[in-house]
Amino acid sequence: MKKGISLALLIVGLIFIFWGINASESISSEFSRIFTGSPTERTMWLMAIGIVCSVAGLFGLMGRSKGV
Repeated sequence: MKKGISLALLIVGLIFIFWGINASESISSEFSRIFTGSPTERTMWLMAIGIVCSVAGLFGLMGRSKGV
């Protein structure tokens, strides 16, 4: 069961990273980058959530499974 949750976390994390990359290429993110030097908060949150979920999923998949 834990492997299933870990796999789901990994997939959700990769989806969030993909959305973050797409958001970073949006017009609003470009304007934000011009005026503030950084992308929008939405872009940063999407990337951060994606990275955290992906790392958690990877650790869950790489962890040892305890036998019964």
